[in-house]
Amino acid sequence: MSGVRQTRREILPGVMMTCLQTDKFKTGLLSLNLLTRLSRETAAKNALIPSVLRRGTVSCPDMDAMAARLDSLYGARLEPAVRKKGEIQCVGFWADFVDEAWLPEGESLLEQIAALMGETLLAPNTRGGLLLPQYVDSEREKLLEDIRARVNDKISYSRYRMTELMCPAEDYAVDVLGTEEEAQAIGYVALTRHYRALLASSPVEVFYCGAADPDRACEAVRDALAALPRGELDMDLGTDIRMNTVEEGPRYFTDVMDVTQGKLSIGYRLGAAMEEPDMAALRVMNAVFGGGVSSKLFMNVREKLSLCYFASSGVDLVKGVMAVISGIEVKDYDLALAEIGRQLQAVQDGDITDEELASAKRGLVNDLLSAGDSAGALEAFWLEQNILGLEYGPEELAALVEDVTREDVVKAASGIGCDMVYFLRGSEVDEDAED
Repeated sequence: MSGVRQTRREILPGVMMTCLQTDKFKTGLLSLNLLTRLSRETAAKNALIPSVLRRGTVSCPDMDAMAARLDSLYGARLEPAVRKKGEIQCVGFWADFVDEAWLPEGESLLEQIAALMGETLLAPNTRGGLLLPQYVDSEREKLLEDIRARVNDKISYSRYRMTELMCPAEDYAVDVLGTEEEAQAIGYVALTRHYRALLASSPVEVFYCGAADPDRACEAVRDALAALPRGELDMDLGTDIRMNTVEEGPRYFTDVMDVTQGKLSIGYRLGAAMEEPDMAALRVMNAVFGGGVSSKLFMNVREKLSLCYFASSGVDLVKGVMAVISGIEVKDYDLALAEIGRQLQAVQDGDITDEELASAKRGLVNDLLSAGDSAGALEAFWLEQNILGLEYGPEELAALVEDVTREDVVKAASGIGCDMVYFLRGSEVDEDAED
């Protein structure tokens, strides 16, 4: 990523813009995210809004007109985006388009894309000031289909259920798309009212990656968002980080469904490490434990002992939780659960070989440096960094990873506590079968 010019500035009240000036990509990327609190009451409405807005604007009143407009911009794309970062819901759009270095001399798309994104956000096709009911109804049905389809991917569903059961009194339990019940109840009048409140109260994160000068990119977005209403901004967005487990010992839950391979999911709290989090050490700790093909979970639980078809761990550094997701035979439940616990204990005890530590760090460094090969990966990285209030990029984080010691890993792992265990199993299991 050497040679990339990174800047971040406030371009309008509550609107922060991160620019990465680089000529290494053939396409530019522009994204806009309204940041709002994740809650059961509003998650479905928030998730629905960008899809409804994308259906049509004042100048492009329907999807055919929007498609024609994007085709005229050398096949640019403008799509809805809904993401979850800790207990913050990020709602908006992303666009990619041919970078000006690859266009005929004198042509540029940046200002036109920024203007279209601003219009999509601020000037949707309405009737009497209200979002069109046919657009709301159609997109609500698609949202309901997506919510109902969660159960089809058993690995993702297990992670969703684990989070829901692990954090019953925390907004983190809410799915980024909301609940079927809340989505079903959305009408166009209420959604219009919520949309206008969301515009007025949400801090905004904008990201640009491309060859244009940052001053020019900021001016283009500032002009596009000039009509953005600003009321009392909810700048105190944050995530409730709970150091301790809900109960003194782990809680256990089981669901029975039509599956042939059990899905064992374990939720942990990172504990005292989140008081002053060392993000590099926490990443390395996860990589040593279960975050890659050189990890203890992969090498021991999967390869050496053959107790699972797959097993990996992941950390949410915004929320301060870690999850292990694995696929097992039902008969191996007790053995697999115990062995996963033993591998975590080994990390906490510092039972980490030089090769395990080196491999974990090497894999992380490669992943971080390869983020520079994708504008989308850079956008996702910087969105999380901005939410965390961190200012260093992938290269700087890779350098911090290189400096992590075994003692740093032990310290990062020392306060981890198992909060809950979730098992998804079949009612009648053919032990020789796999999903």
